[in-house]
Amino acid sequence: MSFSVASAILRRTGAASLAIALGALGLGLGVAAPARAEGQLRVAEQFGVVYLMLNVARDQHYIEQEGRKAGVDIKVDWVRLSGGAAVNDALLSGAVDVAGAGVGPLLTVWDRTHGRQNVKGVASLGNLPYYLVSNNPNVKTIADFTAKDRIAVPAVGVSVQSRVLQYAAAKQWGDKQFDRLDAYTQAIPHPDATAAIIANSSVVTAHFGNPPFQQQELAGNPKAHIVLNSYDVLGGPSSATVLYATQKFRDENPKTYRAFVAALADAASFIAAHPEQAADIYIRVNDSKIDRNLLLKILRDPQVQFKTAPQNTLGLAQFMYRVGAIRNEPKSWRDYFFDDPAVANGS
Repeated sequence: MSFSVASAILRRTGAASLAIALGALGLGLGVAAPARAEGQLRVAEQFGVVYLMLNVARDQHYIEQEGRKAGVDIKVDWVRLSGGAAVNDALLSGAVDVAGAGVGPLLTVWDRTHGRQNVKGVASLGNLPYYLVSNNPNVKTIADFTAKDRIAVPAVGVSVQSRVLQYAAAKQWGDKQFDRLDAYTQAIPHPDATAAIIANSSVVTAHFGNPPFQQQELAGNPKAHIVLNSYDVLGGPSSATVLYATQKFRDENPKTYRAFVAALADAASFIAAHPEQAADIYIRVNDSKIDRNLLLKILRDPQVQFKTAPQNTLGLAQFMYRVGAIRNEPKSWRDYFFDDPAVANGS
């Protein structure tokens, strides 16, 4: 399924009807797809600069190139979804082979499949700070939100934005009140939430997004301001968005898997060496209308690092275990990531 088809379905149906829409294209979430042969790869991603490594790998055909080095011709299908819940459903149904979403959705599906499908992280998509932005001048910190506020997140209670907000609430009011702000959140895709914040729409008064949407909000609405930075909650630079897959896919498609991981490293190196070309790729692949100078500012931000090794993820994982969001206790980040050289220096 192409980006354009998937995105059009998402706009028409919304996340709540995503399963029906995918089913109409033969990607039904209730029935697992047949086993995939080596050399076939379906990747699910979402919206934002956090997926730039995938954009570059796609545009530069790095996956195919790395596959040929290993003696396998790889055909890649790209699917764009919105929200960790939809991505996890697609992965577990067999509709996709590699899922791209936040650390929160990874931990949810790792816990859910522990001892069965054994879903684990493949690689990070880099360290990028996520901002909770509000256009309500009365909201300076999360303690200022009231029942009149609506906070947009990609998936309620599952997305990394939702989990970081819960983690922040636990730090503010204690673990027993970690879900204190959940009632104010609602699932809205990043592009739609950004448009609402910029337009001062009554639909939402805050949006926990990611680059470039958060920067577009700050630039497009003088009332928009940062309420929370994910780095402050997580204790420093951290991998908010990651890629993950089932043990079965990894074991049965070793050449395809290794080529994919190698392509991610190629993409990270390309972005570091050629930020202007990377910006052009993002605009082209996503058919984005973003201001190019704003995008380059994001890519050159010293807080933004494109790398495959996960960083600073364990704190969120242990928080989710403490509050009962996951049942299996992670003792190390290695518990929920596959053991590969690409992630050897993770945390």
